[in-house]
Amino acid sequence: MKKLLIRAEDKNIWEQRTPLIPNDIKKIKAQSEVSVLVEESPKRVFTGDDYRAVGAEICTGMQDGDLILGVKEIPVNKILDKKIYMFFSHTIKGQQYNMPLLQKMIDSDSTLIDYEKITDKEGRRMVYFGPFAGDAGALNILWLLGEYWQHKGIETPFTRCKQSIHYHSLEEAKEEITEIGKIISEQGLPRELAPLTIGILGYGHVSSGAQKVFECLPTQRIAPEDLAALVEQGKWDRHTIYLTVFKEEHLVKPRGEHAFDLQDYYHHPGKYESQFNRYLPYLTIIINATYWEKRYPRFVTWNDLKHLFTMHSDPKLCAIADITCDVNGSIECNVKCTDSGMPAYRIQPLNQTVEDGHIGDGIVLLAIDNLPAELPRDSSIFFSNLLSPFIPGILSADFDQPLDKAGLPPEIKRAVIVYKGQLTADYQYLKEYL
Repeated sequence: MKKLLIRAEDKNIWEQRTPLIPNDIKKIKAQSEVSVLVEESPKRVFTGDDYRAVGAEICTGMQDGDLILGVKEIPVNKILDKKIYMFFSHTIKGQQYNMPLLQKMIDSDSTLIDYEKITDKEGRRMVYFGPFAGDAGALNILWLLGEYWQHKGIETPFTRCKQSIHYHSLEEAKEEITEIGKIISEQGLPRELAPLTIGILGYGHVSSGAQKVFECLPTQRIAPEDLAALVEQGKWDRHTIYLTVFKEEHLVKPRGEHAFDLQDYYHHPGKYESQFNRYLPYLTIIINATYWEKRYPRFVTWNDLKHLFTMHSDPKLCAIADITCDVNGSIECNVKCTDSGMPAYRIQPLNQTVEDGHIGDGIVLLAIDNLPAELPRDSSIFFSNLLSPFIPGILSADFDQPLDKAGLPPEIKRAVIVYKGQLTADYQYLKEYL
């Protein structure tokens, strides 16, 4: 009988999520011959008693597990030999900070299955936390700005917001944002902030989560091409918040005379350059919810922000929530990740420096790299419901066989980065990063 083990998360003190909730463990045990172990954790959102109630055993350490499931990266010194691991490894872009982890997977003859690469045959992700990153990012940026504006003497109903980690559920948070929205509808926002405009870069799972939070407010959708006229011609209402979603054709433009083509951009990003700076003067808040790799243009650069602050004595832009959190990536001024204890820092575009905290001068930048952890119960239930149907197929696979003959579900096979100490065919490109 195989042993499935859920490890205790140790990325940081704020990580309370679990990859499989007790109710889904109960279903898995009914379908498979499996023993379930749960590593003891004082902070996991579901308790040891919750797991015991469905027939799991509480353990110390990972030694007894065959299939070991986590959420975030496992410290290199905790990797055991010849195990099967499933977690977000953050290695598929060749991230340098996790190459020692990937090398350890190889050296220990282990197998690594990465949730991020569990996809259907069209390449669409099937197991993700994305919407909850968007939810938490939207909640947090409203909370941060409520305090930021209050310190500047601008009173808004956003001072009623709390950090997302302090809500019992997403439903409770949305109820409060809805109440704030009623105040804005009735009383309006201060003239110093009007029109309050929010730009969301991207339209995937993360973006959809953020949009649903903002839609609890009295929002009106504005096309990117209409933003300038809205702000400059004064055709706005203090009782409304304006929301714009940017797609690739708004973010970049061809370098030559050829027309924009989405697939051409994906395959030949060097033929394109950013044009997002044209929208910067008209946005109060930027939410970055895009997927990005180094081969793509940056959307917000230090030079863009310096130009904005040079040309405007009091720029409209107050905050950037970099939810996808690629350090020095599509938002160049994101110079470091933050955590729930110190969620933001302020960037000073003119001298390209940063200062911790969200109170004071500068643009507030939210850069928490595990935002779904701030809504641990909701996000764990959602994630577990997506993941659990694949677990019986993994448990029934024969890992003594070569990968092609192991019998893994095709969605899982596509996510195997390392198989028994060897990079698989689709991930041979990672050799150059090791």
